[in-house]
Amino acid sequence: MMFRNLSKHFGKIAIGAALLAASVYVAMISVTLAHLEFISGQTPFDMRPFGYKPADAAELLGGLGIDGRKYYLTRQIPLDTLYPALLALTLSSTICWFGRRMPNSGLVRLGVTLAVGSALFDYVENLGIMAMIWSWPDVSGPLVYAASFATIAKSVITTLAVMLMIATAFVWARLPKVAYRI
Repeated sequence: MMFRNLSKHFGKIAIGAALLAASVYVAMISVTLAHLEFISGQTPFDMRPFGYKPADAAELLGGLGIDGRKYYLTRQIPLDTLYPALLALTLSSTICWFGRRMPNSGLVRLGVTLAVGSALFDYVENLGIMAMIWSWPDVSGPLVYAASFATIAKSVITTLAVMLMIATAFVWARLPKVAYRI
């Protein structure tokens, strides 16, 4: 019964979450991440989908300086704490919204799993970034590689979730318009 009531609102949830996620994303890209790149001369960890090595991390963290590392912790990380949940909610609710009419709910479950997995790896990435900043200048190689792995995993899983959302929308658009499956 609860799912039936919730399923009526997937579209509204998807649109609301997308607007909030887009607002946070624009703030990160145009303000916090741009500021971090400007002061360090390096691409921030969050924007390196192919990961980074210990030398890359040292160059970024050193280039940030004390104030830049503090800015990362107090401005970028709080925004990037909101964004993964909002993106996962956007992707999940959109996939569920389009998936209500799909005969194969396995794609919907996979999409929701990918969306949640993307958020989880983004949070692990954030924890890794915080740990690197807190341990600077004694950042261990394994810590950098763990954070880098989380960054790569986040990037891959997010891409897959978005692709699945688009595929779900495509299938939805091609299905006959019949009563929604509950």
